Amino acid sequence: MEERGDRDKFIIGNLVTGCHVFEGDGTRPIREENVRIIYEPERRRVQLPAEVQRWRGEIEAEQQRRKAAGQHFAWNNPRFAVESIIVSRTNETEEPLIQLSLCDADYYDFLATSINLDTPLREGSDATLRSQYLENADPVKAPAFLSCSFGVNVAVETGVDGKMVFARRSAVVEGHNKERWNSSVNEGMAANHDSPKDGSPMRLHSVARRALREELAVQDDDPVELELLGFGLDVHNHQWAAFYRAVLTDLSADDLVTRRSKGVEDKWEHDKFAFVSADPDSVLDFLLTPGRNWTPCAPALFYLALVRGAVLARDGNPSGRLDVEAAERRAMKRLREAAAVR
Repeated sequence: MEERGDRDKFIIGNLVTGCHVFEGDGTRPIREENVRIIYEPERRRVQLPAEVQRWRGEIEAEQQRRKAAGQHFAWNNPRFAVESIIVSRTNETEEPLIQLSLCDADYYDFLATSINLDTPLREGSDATLRSQYLENADPVKAPAFLSCSFGVNVAVETGVDGKMVFARRSAVVEGHNKERWNSSVNEGMAANHDSPKDGSPMRLHSVARRALREELAVQDDDPVELELLGFGLDVHNHQWAAFYRAVLTDLSADDLVTRRSKGVEDKWEHDKFAFVSADPDSVLDFLLTPGRNWTPCAPALFYLALVRGAVLARDGNPSGRLDVEAAERRAMKRLREAAAVR
């Protein structure tokens, strides 16, 4: 019997990740109009427990010290805390309906919790944020202060030459995922960027387009086939993510390299890119390469993107998922054969 607090983790080949796929299987997209974001600007702010408030104060003081010393520092940009994600279905076609409730937070709130999940809450105590709020409880229903980041992660394919884009996070980014391979682009939702000035509802698709622009120089006028495939939770670091697939209709891998060479807004966040043929066998070989370190949710994102591509190749037939599963078996066979040779 499943115990309280257990959430299955995404498994691909022999790789067990730290990602729980909360919604979506890649066979059909979630319509943009079926995602409702509930947020009242500056009406509610996330409430931090006293110990987390102390940690946040220490982080703020350290970042100010770094700034004054001319060192690399983390800017405290406004963010959102996730109060809840509720999934339901339409009556007729049973399409997913997503309701995402947010309140105000900032980057230092995020750091105070994310880097201290296993820090003792009090001297001489074994109690931690993880043991008190996440273990033996459903992490999906964790309090908002533990979810002070919501990321949009995009698996990018180039339409001209059919390449899947992989990015490795640099050594200077904050948090747990330094020098790990990640989604093609990713962005945390931020109030100053993603909350429309006219008061209209926020749109996750707009965040995804911003990520493409800031990290790959894909401009707003570039044609992009953009689909929301699902939502995932990094159960180890407790971070929520939306999963997107983007096909850059008129761009090639060389186009992206050339554009990045001319400068992009967030170039420092990634130090390496790989362009791999977007067919399932090639992508799965790359994902399962021994010794390659991944962020918790990236393998799930790319798998869903492969499934979506296979379904479209079958004119929308959901059995395209079976094609990706067959490719996964072939990838594992190649791994075993390579290990036997060594």
